[in-house]
Amino acid sequence: MAFFVFNHHHIIAPTFNKTLTQSDWLITYIWRVKKDGRVDVIVKNLTKYYGRQKAVDNLSFEVKAGEVLGFLGPNGAGKTTTMKAIAGYLTPTDGTIRVGKYSVGENGDKVRQLIGYLPEHNPLYLDMCVVDYLRYMARLQKIRADKINDRILEMVNVCGLEGEKHKRIGELSKGYRQRVGLAQALIHDPQVLILDEPTTGLDPNQIVEIRELIRRIGREKTIILSSHILSEVEATCDRILIINKGRIVADGTAEQLRKAEQGGSMVVATIEDADRNDVVRTLQSIDGVELVDIVKDRPNTVEVHCGPGVQCNRDIFNACVENHWVLTELTSVETKLEDVFRELTK
Repeated sequence: MAFFVFNHHHIIAPTFNKTLTQSDWLITYIWRVKKDGRVDVIVKNLTKYYGRQKAVDNLSFEVKAGEVLGFLGPNGAGKTTTMKAIAGYLTPTDGTIRVGKYSVGENGDKVRQLIGYLPEHNPLYLDMCVVDYLRYMARLQKIRADKINDRILEMVNVCGLEGEKHKRIGELSKGYRQRVGLAQALIHDPQVLILDEPTTGLDPNQIVEIRELIRRIGREKTIILSSHILSEVEATCDRILIINKGRIVADGTAEQLRKAEQGGSMVVATIEDADRNDVVRTLQSIDGVELVDIVKDRPNTVEVHCGPGVQCNRDIFNACVENHWVLTELTSVETKLEDVFRELTK
């Protein structure tokens, strides 16, 4: 049994012979990760049937090393099936998956050494204490015996478990159990992380901490994560992949997806001291304006829909100046990722 010396805010790390904060541990962890090889994930023509039900339909995509990919889709879209196939936990009906230079189908054991996997329903041994569980997982991952204690120490700090390390997992809150799951996914220092709903059960502060950890690790590792919290995906991920009924329906950054779905642009304008019919008629005559709508319950406010590539703000402002109208609001409305998601998966 290894003994680690803790005080209220710090941990004494025997291998470094100095006192480190959690931030120090994160910096050290990222520095060491940078020395490791980079690994891409390439999925080609992935298909999976469950009986007659096609869960994944000829899916192809690539995730670059150091990229954080957000995997989105409604329930039953095929997200978890795809993630399990990449992790080597199920065999696809057709298609190929490569992690680095290895094929999942031909070199499953090699691939599993490169991947850390946190499933949606985090399977933990509730009767074990955190340190013992991480030691057990380290042995399963075939970490050298003389390195196990250092890896446990690192994961306890990176995942913020220093205050819970000797507790039984069954005594932990759902949020801390999720941290233990993340620690076991990282224990063998994989090049690829697959995280299915990684912030489930966390409070807002914990979500921010885990999000920052994912982004920092994602600078050098390849990360695929799914989440139903679209704002979290937008804040965490470099790229977003949306699937529906087993097929890719969108692939790009959040900004690219919004622009593609939006087409044109919309401006909300509130104009005082003016006849609303004159306002609608004048704004409708501006080049590039496709439609002007009066907002319900706000008779002085209009929505101005402009064509693709057209920016109407300056022309609306000039029209108000020329007609001596008082412009109290002029706001460009951005399409929300939630709207894009609903439109693509309905």
